[in-house]
Amino acid sequence: MSINKTYAVFGLGKYGCAVAKELIDSGAEVLAVDIDENIVNSAIDYIPVCKCADVTDPDVITELGISNVDTVIVAMADNLEASVMAITLCKEAGVPEIIAKCASEMHRKIMLKVGADKVVFPENESGIRLAKNLLSSGFVDVVELSKEVSMVEIDVKDEWVGKNLLELNLRKKYSLNIVAVKEGNTVTIDVDPAKPLERGTELIVIVNTDKLAKLR
Repeated sequence: MSINKTYAVFGLGKYGCAVAKELIDSGAEVLAVDIDENIVNSAIDYIPVCKCADVTDPDVITELGISNVDTVIVAMADNLEASVMAITLCKEAGVPEIIAKCASEMHRKIMLKVGADKVVFPENESGIRLAKNLLSSGFVDVVELSKEVSMVEIDVKDEWVGKNLLELNLRKKYSLNIVAVKEGNTVTIDVDPAKPLERGTELIVIVNTDKLAKLR
């Protein structure tokens, strides 16, 4: 898990709080910021580092030390102007990864244009799921099917290229079940275990959640 990375969450609505809480519960270091003092006071019970500040102010971005943060989640989709300004300032501060929540396709295009590395629609990706994917370094996507079982989309590792599933015996090594192979936009559920794996291919697998670290 990428708990050694530092995160900042701008905007503590339902989505922002879900992201921040999941990251914190997993042991990550999180700075949460909202301009509403009442919201900050309510959130500080479960988000230890919670600040009331205006993230559209360049001086505030400097004072908060955002340039030292690895990933910023801008969760202020209801305020496009504020989101755009925050993304721009984070980009100028040299933040390596900026993820923004958006309200429409037009907003998505604008946010990407001003520097967001990824833009999410809250109806398509929950705050908890985003946090789990941020923490699951090395995976393309992670969907928690239950507390015990996850569906994971993972790139074929370099050492797997040219070998087939029979040779690799991933089921025994990682206690996983391969349910599909994804090549580009094509997903095949009738998996040929004798076919050599190619670079760029992704495997979709079902695995016990407690085995994720070993698979990573």
